[in-house]
Amino acid sequence: MRNLALSDEILMSVDKAARYIGGEVNSVMKDKEKVDIRFAMCFPDVYEIGMSNLGMMILYNMFNEREDVWCERVFSPWTDLDKLMREKKIPLFALESQEPVKEFDFLGITLGYEMCYTNILQILDLSGIPLLAKDRGEEFPIVIGGGACAYNPEPLADFFDLFYIGEGEMVYDALFDAYKANKAAGGTKEDFLMRAAQVPGIYVPAFYDVTYKEDGTIASFAPNRPEVPEKVKKQLIVDMDKGYRPIEKPVVPFIKATQDRVTLEIQRGCIRGCRFCQAGMIYRPTRERDVEALKASAREMLKNTGHEEISLSSLSSSDYTQLEELVTFLIEEFKEKGVNISLPSLRIDAFALDVMSKVQDIKKSSLTFAPEAGSQRLRDVINKGLTEEDILHGAKEAFLGGWNRVKLYFMLGLPTETEEDMKGIAHLAEKIAEEYYDTVPKEKRHGKVQIVVSTSFFVPKPFTPFQWAGMYSEQNFIDKAKVVKEEIRAQLNQKSIKYNWHEPDVTILEGFLARGDRKCGKVILKAYENGALYDAWSESFHYEIWQQAFEETNTDLDFYTLRERDVDEILPWDFIDAGVTKEFLAREWKHAKEGVVTPNCRKRCSGCGVKQYGGGVCYEGKN
Repeated sequence: MRNLALSDEILMSVDKAARYIGGEVNSVMKDKEKVDIRFAMCFPDVYEIGMSNLGMMILYNMFNEREDVWCERVFSPWTDLDKLMREKKIPLFALESQEPVKEFDFLGITLGYEMCYTNILQILDLSGIPLLAKDRGEEFPIVIGGGACAYNPEPLADFFDLFYIGEGEMVYDALFDAYKANKAAGGTKEDFLMRAAQVPGIYVPAFYDVTYKEDGTIASFAPNRPEVPEKVKKQLIVDMDKGYRPIEKPVVPFIKATQDRVTLEIQRGCIRGCRFCQAGMIYRPTRERDVEALKASAREMLKNTGHEEISLSSLSSSDYTQLEELVTFLIEEFKEKGVNISLPSLRIDAFALDVMSKVQDIKKSSLTFAPEAGSQRLRDVINKGLTEEDILHGAKEAFLGGWNRVKLYFMLGLPTETEEDMKGIAHLAEKIAEEYYDTVPKEKRHGKVQIVVSTSFFVPKPFTPFQWAGMYSEQNFIDKAKVVKEEIRAQLNQKSIKYNWHEPDVTILEGFLARGDRKCGKVILKAYENGALYDAWSESFHYEIWQQAFEETNTDLDFYTLRERDVDEILPWDFIDAGVTKEFLAREWKHAKEGVVTPNCRKRCSGCGVKQYGGGVCYEGKN
C-alpha cells in the first residue's frame, strides 16, 4: 500500500486535493526494485491541464510498455500547496509512487508553451534539484525537455541537461539503452551525455558554445567537442501505420480535466502552410493514421475509460482524407451509448455542418471561424487560404442549419498590417451579422445573431516564415485593439457583436521567450527568484516582476521583440534541422511581403524540404 506524500491535514487545506494523490484508473504501478530506469514525466502546469496533454500521455504509455522502465507523472503544485511545501520542506513527488522526484533517473519536462518557463524552475526548486545544469552532480536526475518549445531551446539551455527535438516515439528507446549501457560500464553523467549527444534528435547544450557580435546578434554557434554533430535533426514517425503507439488505456483523472474526454489523434502535420503557424511547419510532413486502426482505438479507449466524449485531434481535421468514413462510424457506433463526438479544427463546409448537426445541440453550441485577418489582402499575406466568400458561405449554411452563434478569431499586429486591415475585422463581423438577417426568415430565428470577435496579438515563432518579423510595443497593440473596438461600435449590428482581446504584456513576453537566445535564461531565473510563477494564468501573472528582471539583468527587451531580423542573421535555433529549410522559409517571407499565395501541399509541392523524410503527404499516391 502506498503512503501519500501529503498528510490528511495538508490535503484538506488545499484546493483540489485529488491533483496530488494519484491512484487513478489505468495509472501504472510497478515494483521499483524490478526496473532499471525511473522516469518522472512532468507537465509544468496544474494537473487538469497536464492530464489533457496528448504527447505526455503517449510517452507515459510507451515508456511503461518497457519492463525495465517505470514512468510516473508530475505536475506543478498550485500556489497554495507550493507555499506549504516550501514552509514544511516537503520535496516534490511523483503521483504513482508518491516518492521524491530527486530519487529518479530522469526528469522529463514537456515544453508546450513559453509562459510555463518559470514553472519549470518551480519544479526543479521544489524537487531539490539545482536550477542550473552546471551545478548538478552525479546524484541528480538527468533533466530532459521536449515538445513544441524545444524547437528553440536556447532560453532554457542553462537549466536542462538534454533536449529532445521531434516526436518522442522515435529515439527514447535508444536513449534509455545508452543510459543503461553507461551505468553498466560505470560511466559518469558526462559520459552518458556524450553517448546521448550522438543519438539523433538529442541536443546537449553544454556541448555547444555561442559567441556574440557587438550588436548583440549571434556571431557563432558550434559544438565544443569533435564527436558532437553541428546540426540536431528532428525525429519523426514516417509510417504512422508502423510507428504510432496507440494509447489503449488512458489514465482517467479523478477530477475534471480541461479536456475531459478520449482523444483520438487522426493525423500529424498540416498541408495548409499558414505563415504564422509554427505547428504547421515543425510537424511536417502530414501523415495520416489508418482509418481501421482509428476505429479500433476508439472502441478500446472508450471501453477502458468510461468517458462520454471522443475528440478527433489534428491541426486540420477537414484535411484527413478518411474523415467522412471515420465520423460516420463514430456516430453510428456510439451515439446510442450517449457518447458525444468533438470535432475541433474543422473547416466550415456542408459536410462539417451536417456532422455537427448530428453530434451537437445546435441551440447550445456556437460555430468557430478563424479568418485570422480582417482583409483578403492580409489573409493572402499570411497564406490563410480562406476567402471572404468561403467565410460568408459557411456562415450562411450554418444559419440555415439552425445556428445563430458564431465565434471569430483574428490576430492583430501581423506583418504588413494597415488600419484598413484592422477595420476589416469589424466589417467582416458586420457582414456575417447581415448574412444571418438576410438568410433566416423572422419566424425561424432563435433570437438575435450573436457574434463574438476575439483578437490575439501576433507572436513570431521559430521555423515559420515570420520568424524574422518585428513585433509592436505594448501601446501599439492597445491602439490596434482600440481601432477594432471603435469600428465595431460604428457598425449597424454592433449590439450583436461582442469584442474580446488578449493582454498585450503577456504577448510581448511570449515574443521575448519564443525567439530568445541563451542570454535570456538569466532573465527567466531572475523573474522566478523575484516571484514569477504561473505566468500563463492571468490571476498569477505580474508583468512588473518581469520588467524588474529585465532591468536587473540589463536586458534590452526591444532587441528581442521589436527588431526585424535580417534573413542572413544567425538565429538561436539555426542549429536544428526541423525539416523545413531556411531557404524555403525565406522564400515564403518574401512571398508574404508580396502577397503571393502558396498552394497547399496536396495541390502543389512548395519544396519546403521535408520530402527528405521519405513519407507522408509528399509521397501520397506515389508508392
